[in-house]
Amino acid sequence: MARRPRSVDEVLARFDEYSARLDGHTPSVVARRVRRSAGTVARRLVGAAAVVFVLLVAAAVFSQIVAPLGAMGFLGLVVVAAIAAGMILLRPTEPKRVEYNDQLPTRTVIQQFESLLARRRTALPAPAARRADAIAAQVPLLESRLSELDPLDPLAQDARRLMGKHVPELIERYERVPAEYRKERDGEGLTVDERLAASLDAAHKALGDIGSRLAEGDRQAFETQGRFIESRYKESGGFSGQ
Repeated sequence: MARRPRSVDEVLARFDEYSARLDGHTPSVVARRVRRSAGTVARRLVGAAAVVFVLLVAAAVFSQIVAPLGAMGFLGLVVVAAIAAGMILLRPTEPKRVEYNDQLPTRTVIQQFESLLARRRTALPAPAARRADAIAAQVPLLESRLSELDPLDPLAQDARRLMGKHVPELIERYERVPAEYRKERDGEGLTVDERLAASLDAAHKALGDIGSRLAEGDRQAFETQGRFIESRYKESGGFSGQ
């Protein structure tokens, strides 16, 4: 029996999954990073196009009111437009990191955390890199839940400090240890690499617990609403008109 030709979407999905396995990332993490990168590129293209459009309109107005641009003026306009568009398109991808504080918006905390995990992953030993990927896979759920919480909520504060302060400091302190000293064992018999993996494991578990508690609140609210509807309409035999 002849095999059904795969659609373009199926081929791309298989390729994404295969690439993710080779790189050690889960497909969801890769897709999220691709979407963020694509969004950044799209915003830059729109910004560059807007700048060029404004310059063209300004040049047209100048030609009508003051004087025609002429060949040299048109050349100057092209150069200015090219420089302005280039500055927008080629500026550094990563914004300057903002030091964590309790007033920092949750969205900024999460974006900086994701960026940190993506940038530093290759510098981590393989066991720690896998744990960093596992943590990155938790971020979408946490982001959707934390955006609905008051930043002063205890759960939100724990998650924000873990992502914005504790894990970044852990990775930065690890990178400061010279490579030749990372195999030495501490008082508990762990090397620096093993301590890093264990600490990331703890962070992964903590973020998982926070996510579960946040989801449990939604589940309980759903159950309460469901029970109300059942008691209000099912047990009464239908719509009562009240």
